Amino acid sequence: MYGYKITREVEILTHGELIIKEGALYPVLHKLEAKELISAEVVKVNNRIRKYYYITEKGKKEKVSLLEDMRSYVNTMKIFLDTKLA
Repeated sequence: MYGYKITREVEILTHGELIIKEGALYPVLHKLEAKELISAEVVKVNNRIRKYYYITEKGKKEKVSLLEDMRSYVNTMKIFLDTKLA
């Protein structure tokens, strides 16, 4: 997807709970690209230049690892929050 489409998809998927401004998105995309976690392709669409971003194999592996870390963190926080503290 291209940057604007990413921001819209996030907003739609989270029912408006998470809104990413393009000014915040592009620095993150550039960092991910520098780490080779995503790649980009510039395409001309209706006389407009769009930069489409794709997750790389390295990015897919990193995503799996980060999701597992996040699940572990959320489970730990659930235990903590569900514990009755005196």
